[in-house]
Formats: sequence, C-alpha cells, structure tokens
Amino acid sequence: MKCLVTGGSGFLGSHVADELARKGHKVTIFDRKLSKWKKSSQKMIIGDLLNYNFLEKAIKGKDVIFHFAALSDLGESLYQPLKTIKNNILGTAYALELCKKHKIQRFIHASTIYVNSNQGGFYRCSKKAAEDYVEEYQKRYGLDFTILRFGSLYGNRSNKSNGVRQIVDNALKNKEVSYVGTSKTIREYIHVKDAAKVTADVLKNRYKNKHIMITGKSKIKLPYFLRILSKLLKIKKKIRFKNKKILGHYVLSPHTYAPVKGKKFNIESGINFKRGLKDLIKELKNNKKL
Repeated sequence: MKCLVTGGSGFLGSHVADELARKGHKVTIFDRKLSKWKKSSQKMIIGDLLNYNFLEKAIKGKDVIFHFAALSDLGESLYQPLKTIKNNILGTAYALELCKKHKIQRFIHASTIYVNSNQGGFYRCSKKAAEDYVEEYQKRYGLDFTILRFGSLYGNRSNKSNGVRQIVDNALKNKEVSYVGTSKTIREYIHVKDAAKVTADVLKNRYKNKHIMITGKSKIKLPYFLRILSKLLKIKKKIRFKNKKILGHYVLSPHTYAPVKGKKFNIESGINFKRGLKDLIKELKNNKKL
C-alpha cells in the first residue's frame, strides 16, 4: 500500500515508517525537517502540516495516512495553547478534509491515553477534539479510521522531552538516579519498536473504525525502574524522589475522567413560547415588507 506518515521524522513516526517499509509498503515521510533515519526505500517530503496546498500534494495518490504530526510535548503544550490548537486540531482537520477529497482508504490517527483523563492539559484537550473530528468525518463522509491511544513510550531516537530519556540523561550527566515526582508513580512503559509493530498491524480490517490502546504489558513502579537504572549504570548513590507535582501528568492512572454535569438554571419567569413564536413571525413578516 502507498502510505504517508506525517511527522515521520520524529520519535514514533520514524519507527512506524521503518516498520511499514519492512512489511513491503511504499512509504512517504512528511515532516518539517529531513529525517535522520530515512531509509533508501522511503520517500521524503519536507513541508508544514498547516500549509494546506503543500499537504494536499503529499496526501494525493496515497492509500493510507498515518497521522503522527503534532505538538506532542505535554509540557510545552501547557504553555502553548494556541500552538497546540493549530497543530493538533487544525492540522488534523486539514488532513481529514484532504483525505475525504482524495478518497483515502483509512486515516490512522495517533492519540493518547490521556483523552479520557482529567490530566494532560491542553495536549489532552487537543487530542480529544481531534478524535471527535476523526469520528465525525467517518459518520458524515465514510472516511474510515483507526485511533491509536499511546501510553508511555521509550527507546531509541527519543527526544529530550521523553520521560524515560530525561531520567537516563540526568543519571549519565550527574551520576545520580532521581525522579522529580513521587515514589508512588506507576507507568505502563512500551518500547517504541513494539508500538510501531502494533501500529503497522492495524491496517488489518478488524481494526477499522476502532480505538486501540497501545501500552506496555505490565505496570512498572518508578522505584523498580530506577533500581534497574542504578545497577546498569553502577551508580551507588541513594535514589532520590523529589516529590514535586508534575503539572499535567498522572501519578497512578491516566483513566481518571469524570464528566462535568451542567447544572440547569431554572428561569422563574420567562417569555411564553407561544408569545415568542408570535413575535418571531411578526418580525419576519415585517422584514418581507421592507
């Protein structure tokens, strides 16, 4: 199949591009910068997701779109709401509209386990809104999708915003193992290569118009992770937990969503419906006379 991977120069996107190519698909990477990991069999288009005309040239003629281009740094999105909206909502809407126009077979969308959480800040908000648009395009126009909700990724090619990399970088630099949060923190880490394999596998028909959670097999407590890291790096200093609240991030579980129910405001005295209807009819009749 002819596959376009938006954000294919990034951490997860580059691994997905590799896995698709390994399976024999024709892969085109679309990103703002040249991929450091591009394979000879992969094509590369450098462009901005928010450039509608340029994006159209990339999407036209493809069978499946793997949409991974986004502002994915939760920390950055907390302080960049407008940038988050443009990249994660408007950018997704552009891609969906072009997929509809060019009759793309499937829109595979990278989302997050935070979508049904009360954590995640503007990043969660943007991903939830994007999911709603993906679903609505299927209902309205028949554009099939698969939504992938990724958990905590780690592994090769990760950038400095990645949680595991930050901990390892700090340990290598300062010769101590520490974590800014609490020792109660739990994650379901999944290696990026495993996540990429799952992503390539969702092309199967049974994953059409489904929401897929992609997380690790088991829950990993941070003390366990840090003890392993200490042994691997032969660091004898005591592990430190700074017990700071990490804004936007969950501690025990991301699945803490509770819908906010609106309280109905009871109007004690208002305009009678019949009277209101009469007023509207009168206004419309008067307008026609003008």
